[in-house]
Amino acid sequence: MDLYRNIIEKLKAWKDRPERKPLILKGARQTGKTWILEHFGRTEFEYVASFNFDKEDALHEIFENSKAPERIVAQLKLHTDSPILPHKTLIIFDEIQECNKALNALKYFCEDAPEYAVVAAGSLLGVTLSKGDSFPVGKVEFMELHPLTFQEFLRANDIKLFNFIEELTAIAPLPQIVANKLTEYYRQYLVIGGMPAAVKAFMENKGMNEVKREQQFILNAYALDFSKHADSKDIPRIISIWNSIPSQLSKENRKFIYKMVKPGARARDYEDALLWLENAGLVNRVFCCSKPYLPLKSYDDLSAFKIYLSDIGLLRELSGLPPEAILAGNTAYTEFKGALAENFVLQSLTCQLDVLPRYWASVGKAEVDFVIQLGIEIIPVEVKSDTRLGGKSLAIYDTNYHPDYKIRYSLNNLKVDDNLINIPLYLADWTTRLVHYLHI
Repeated sequence: MDLYRNIIEKLKAWKDRPERKPLILKGARQTGKTWILEHFGRTEFEYVASFNFDKEDALHEIFENSKAPERIVAQLKLHTDSPILPHKTLIIFDEIQECNKALNALKYFCEDAPEYAVVAAGSLLGVTLSKGDSFPVGKVEFMELHPLTFQEFLRANDIKLFNFIEELTAIAPLPQIVANKLTEYYRQYLVIGGMPAAVKAFMENKGMNEVKREQQFILNAYALDFSKHADSKDIPRIISIWNSIPSQLSKENRKFIYKMVKPGARARDYEDALLWLENAGLVNRVFCCSKPYLPLKSYDDLSAFKIYLSDIGLLRELSGLPPEAILAGNTAYTEFKGALAENFVLQSLTCQLDVLPRYWASVGKAEVDFVIQLGIEIIPVEVKSDTRLGGKSLAIYDTNYHPDYKIRYSLNNLKVDDNLINIPLYLADWTTRLVHYLHI
C-alpha cells in the first residue's frame, strides 16, 4: 500500500535544480526514508541503484581506496544490476552513517561529478552528522522526513474529504457533517500517529491491537538504538529522559524538570543525553522565549524548555494510554488530553515552519503554549484539547505585545474573531495557508 508523502514534491524540485548537490535525507528511524527514496527513484528516474552500507561490508572498501567519483561509480557497478548513468540513475547510499568515507565522498560528487544524482539516508544519521566526522560542509543539501502528517493521513483514508479541505479559499465555518467526520479522523490520528507501519496496519483493517504492536516494535527498536549507538555513560540517562516524557507532559506546567527524571539530577549531567534524543529526531525541544521578537531564536531562555515526542502515536503508546480512551472520549484522561493536543499541534507546525516554535511565559501570570515565526510575523498560539475556551494567557500577551494575529486551536469550528483565528485542531496542517487568507 503506497502512502503519498508531501516530500515527493520537494524531491522533484531537487532533481530539477541545475546546481543540484548530493542530498542527505534526515529523519527518525521508521519514518520511511528508504521507501520514499526508492519510490522517488522508480517514478522520476529511468534507473535506481541502491547500496546499503549496513548490509554490504564490501562497499566500505570502495570508499577506503578512492575519493574519485568515476572510480567509485565504476566499482559500484559491480554491486548492482542497474545501470549507473549520469542524469538517468538515482544513486541511493542507505545507512550511510556506517561509512564515514562514503559520507565524505559526497563532497567529491558535488565538486567533480554533479551529473550524478546522489541521495543518502540512514538510521540515526542526525547523531552521526552532529559529531562532524568527515562531514562535507557546504557540499550537500538537506531534507527531513517527518512522520506522516494528519494531512497525509487524511489524504490516504478519505480523498474526497481531503480534496474538500484543499479547495477551501477563505476562513469560514465548515458544514457540521464535515467537522464531525474530521474530528473522528483527528481522534484516530491521535491513537495511530504518523509512523508508516502503524498507519498501514490501520488502513489494512488489522485493528488497533496490530497498530499498537507496530508502535511497540518501533519503541523497542529505539531502545536498542540507545544501547547500540549512544556513549555508554549516556545510555541510562537517555532511557531515563525518554521514559519521563509522559509524566513531564502530564503536569499543568509542561516545563521539563530534570529532577523528575531522577532525584538530584542536574542539567549538566543530562544535557548530552537530551541532545542525543534531539539529534536522533525522536524529540523536539521547545524553548521559552523571553521576548516574542524577531528572530525568535535570539530570545531563547536556554534554561527553560519543554520536550515533546516527534510522533503523537508513539507518545500515546509510550504513556500507556489505551486507544479506546481517546476514541470514546473517556473523561479519565482529561489532564493528559491537553498534552496530546499540544504535541499534535507542534508536530504539525514543525513540518510547516522554518523555525521551530517557542513558548512564552510571564512569571506567575500567563503562559502561551507556542509562539511561531511566520515570515516577519510573530504569532502567539493557544491550544485547547476540546471546545472549552477558558484562560487569560492570550489576552495578557495581547495587552503586552499587540500582535497582528493570534491563533487558537480547538475542536470549535473555523472562524475569525477580530484578530483571533480559531483553527480546528484537524486543520492545523493548513495553518500557513489559513493565515495567508487573512492577507488577501
